[in-house]
Amino acid sequence: MGVVLRRLVAGLAAVVLVAEAAVLVLVHIVLGRTTHNQSMSIAGMDPDVMSAATYAMGAGIGAFLLLCAVLLAVAAVRDRAPGTFARVVLVTAAVTHAVLGALAVGLVGWGAFAVMMLILCLLVLTLMLYAAQGAAGAASGGAPGGRDAPPAPAGELKPTNP
Repeated sequence: MGVVLRRLVAGLAAVVLVAEAAVLVLVHIVLGRTTHNQSMSIAGMDPDVMSAATYAMGAGIGAFLLLCAVLLAVAAVRDRAPGTFARVVLVTAAVTHAVLGALAVGLVGWGAFAVMMLILCLLVLTLMLYAAQGAAGAASGGAPGGRDAPPAPAGELKPTNP
């Protein structure tokens, strides 16, 4: 049951992050196009720079969310805990969603807050389920991740205590 739950949550989180990336990129494209077409200027800033920055931010956010989705999909397919780099990226995404959720309440409303918290919960649940898997494997004497450690290569000397 635990394997199915881990894979399901990680896969669902990956799908949700891909959808979120697509929506955020689309929103940034619309905002950038609107800024460019209206020749809007805030405090004397160049409208072309503002629209280009909006496009760049949309691309950056989309790429980051797609990276997170790929890392989650790999964890789901392999059923192994994410590595150190992947955990750092996923924790960063979780913290970002928490902060954006807090901002979304005042700026957009409770619906956006609920969506941000759903994504936050999926990210944290994925990280916790794989952390529990690693702890269970270490407690049973196996390798981290609940799998047996690979055998030592033939001919390799093992250290001995004198």
